[in-house]
Amino acid sequence: MSEITAEKVKELREKTGAGMMDCKKALTEANGDFEKAIDILRQKGLASAAKKSTRKAAEGLVASYIHMDKIGVLVEVNCETDFVAKTDIFRELVKDIAMQIAATAPQYISREDVPQEVIEKEKAIYRASITDNKPPQVIEKIVEGKLEKFYADNCLLEQVFIKDPEQKKKIKDIITEAIARLGENIVVRRFARFQVGEGQKNTSDENQS
Repeated sequence: MSEITAEKVKELREKTGAGMMDCKKALTEANGDFEKAIDILRQKGLASAAKKSTRKAAEGLVASYIHMDKIGVLVEVNCETDFVAKTDIFRELVKDIAMQIAATAPQYISREDVPQEVIEKEKAIYRASITDNKPPQVIEKIVEGKLEKFYADNCLLEQVFIKDPEQKKKIKDIITEAIARLGENIVVRRFARFQVGEGQKNTSDENQS
């Protein structure tokens, strides 16, 4: 077991944001192994975050993001207290979420927000695209796989975080990590995305028709 020094405890606290006593306990449990102590803190933090997910979040921020004067995003992200809303960690999270929306144009916040009729329509399209004679159970497995891809493309929380694609973290993962660090429930409440020219008909096309 390597020596657990005050410097090592302080370093772990700075890297994880956990309390001093929690850092010391994690290092003790990990027999002084720094990386293992990080894993222990992360596991405990994520378990704690899951318990906080049902708590009311009515404070927070409305943030905006503009990309090259062509794409604009407004997003409301809630937490439990105004104190947490003012922290750098929370503000950075909200900014990252706004940038994600600008870059990926999600249609929904979570998979639970997708209307059932949209899901059924997607499933029908997937089934119709399977031309081989496959057993029904195989077809349904393929359909479910394609539906997961639909969620990953269209639901904000299911999308891979654009700033860290190699880690394959999803937006819901970085929110959970923020909950673990800040000790409060965090919820993406709503968003709007605007793109110059979006939804407008091309007048030159109309003149040619």
